[in-house]
Amino acid sequence: MTTWITRLETTPEDRAAIREINLAAFPSALEADLVDALREAPTAWLPWGSWIAESPDGTPTGFALLSRCHVDGAPALALAPCAVLPDHQNGGAGSAAIRAALAAAREAGENLVLVLGHASYYPRFGFTPASRIGVRPPFEAPDENMLALALDPARPTPAGTIRYAAAFGV
Repeated sequence: MTTWITRLETTPEDRAAIREINLAAFPSALEADLVDALREAPTAWLPWGSWIAESPDGTPTGFALLSRCHVDGAPALALAPCAVLPDHQNGGAGSAAIRAALAAAREAGENLVLVLGHASYYPRFGFTPASRIGVRPPFEAPDENMLALALDPARPTPAGTIRYAAAFGV
């Protein structure tokens, strides 16, 4: 079992490695370009939201990003994109990066995290269908794929329509 080291993105070299991870993990440059666009969006970019998982030799291998979104005007977080180099997928790098990002969100006092993703993957982190708390995307999406996580279930979560940062193009 690989022990992944997680850390915040901090350098220009990290930016380049994150771009390479996204280009390798997805069939187009859409996700890599999204990360670059979010970095330039001061109302969306969170200085504590971009996480890298490194292999034991220090190679950046996995990535998870949290950026600002809103639910009917209330602040929330969008978890996207998440990516892992293809030859390291299913080895825990993505999970490590996501767990680090979620821990940073808790520490920052955030509560609601939203992700449009695989219904079989994200529940391991506590995500459930967003519709259960009255949150819906601004586009058509299968209910089982639009997911939400309240980091502190004792705190209220907003209900309504998600408004993503402009960089998402929705």
